[in-house]
Amino acid sequence: MTERTLFLNGTIAVESWFDDDVTPQIFKDELNSGSGDITVWINSPGGDCIAAAQIYNMLMDYKGNVAVKVDGIAASAASVIAMAGTKVLVSPVSMLMIHNPITVAFGNSAEMQKAIDMLDSVKDSILNAYEIKTGLSRAKLSHLMDA
Repeated sequence: MTERTLFLNGTIAVESWFDDDVTPQIFKDELNSGSGDITVWINSPGGDCIAAAQIYNMLMDYKGNVAVKVDGIAASAASVIAMAGTKVLVSPVSMLMIHNPITVAFGNSAEMQKAIDMLDSVKDSILNAYEIKTGLSRAKLSHLMDA
């Protein structure tokens, strides 16, 4: 079996609105088009955290080795996907950017509290991926996301 190369370039989205969007379905189709070890090159500003979680899970469940190479930037949700690599390589001229999850919300105080609770849950799920890959404490990782 030959090693395959996949490219994750562009914004991560649930549905594709533009040619440069990467959706879980598009990624799944490419991932499942062959077998064996893969290298995933990432250059993405991030995007939808649920779509990114789906892609992360696909890579975690993949039967072969997954080398992730950050080519440019793996920011935001793309940094979570990068954590799925068996091996993760970041070029000296590339960047990995993490931050707390964000959303837009409107409504009364109950709706605002629901949004806060949702953001806390999303942060916990992101911390899971970072903690598994890095071995750093959740507190340290949380502080890095805050910064």
